[in-house]
Amino acid sequence: MLSTVASQTNLLIFSLLAGVLTGMLFDLYRVIRGFENPNKIITFIEDTLFWVLTSIIVFIFLLKTNYAYMREYVYITIALGILIYISVLSKAFIKIEYKVIGISIKFIRIVFNYLFYPVNLLFYSFKRKNKQKTLKKKLEEN
Repeated sequence: MLSTVASQTNLLIFSLLAGVLTGMLFDLYRVIRGFENPNKIITFIEDTLFWVLTSIIVFIFLLKTNYAYMREYVYITIALGILIYISVLSKAFIKIEYKVIGISIKFIRIVFNYLFYPVNLLFYSFKRKNKQKTLKKKLEEN
């Protein structure tokens, strides 16, 4: 099948973007999983699931953008996109991910504190009353 130069250019650009997407997913996986290896079997299962899900996502991306034409140069361009991403953008993306995770945790903690403030206040008043009762009993005993 003959393709036009424009469609071949689109194919290369979207293959390069698929490589960058794969690199971003890999960094996201590294941040979520952490750099520890708790168990080799669990790590193997996690890695296998990651690559299966990543290949499905990349396939769907290529299917939507260029009808999933998979030729040799598509694989080479995807690998080139991963290499470019890792060498140029990876460190900045990981820093952004850590900041987003930190902000998200802080936001969740604030929301949690606001939601449970009335409950904590109620328990605090019960604890205070119980403390006062025990103090009165101790004072009466002495």
